[in-house]
Amino acid sequence: MKPMQSFKFRRSQIFYGIAIFTILSIVFSIIGFEYMDEQEFAALDPNQPTEAPPGKISVVVKIRARVLEVYNDDQLYKKYRIAVGKSETPTPIGEWNIVWKDYNWGTGFGTRWMGLNVPWGTYGIHGTNKPWSIGRFASHGCIRMRNKDVEELFEWLPIGTPVRIEDRKVKIARNLKNKSSGADVVALQLKLKELGYFQGRADGLFGAMTEEAVKAYQTEKGITPTGIATKEFCAALGI
Repeated sequence: MKPMQSFKFRRSQIFYGIAIFTILSIVFSIIGFEYMDEQEFAALDPNQPTEAPPGKISVVVKIRARVLEVYNDDQLYKKYRIAVGKSETPTPIGEWNIVWKDYNWGTGFGTRWMGLNVPWGTYGIHGTNKPWSIGRFASHGCIRMRNKDVEELFEWLPIGTPVRIEDRKVKIARNLKNKSSGADVVALQLKLKELGYFQGRADGLFGAMTEEAVKAYQTEKGITPTGIATKEFCAALGI
């Protein structure tokens, strides 16, 4: 073999060797990441129960912590790591209910789907074909779980189960009044409920009950009771 041919041959061997090494590194990195991911989930609490809660079940989703909590008779029963909405497609805060359940609802939704009655969009708790996204702000607003976790939860939660989603501060950028709807209305309702003026469900719909709560607050504070929550009114409430 001539010196130039020998050099080209060795260069080709080096190139293919680097390519194979790079591919193997990526494969082993993915395997290692998934293993570490499993260890992180185990670290959440490896001794959590695996049997269905015997009492009244409710769910709390904590967006900042990316954790879903299951309560049994108002006592914390089990926690799961989840993925929630990205900043541009946030998970809707509020007090919702599971209104339908399904298997293999669609591509990307994993093996189980539990739909929520959010009035301004389709949101639910579901599995995923992207398990590496769990623990991140990664979804289009839904709550993602590992398939084996959502399969367990699917069997535990009946239709009508209350689901409270909390911990994301919403900026009020408009005046809120009767027939308004959205996450900003939820924030108003939650604040009025905290202050004792609103007794309904924070469902994001500005109806008669929310209007009366706003009027009650305005009257007590010496403000003309219009029932309209202006941006200034909301700022005074601290939202």
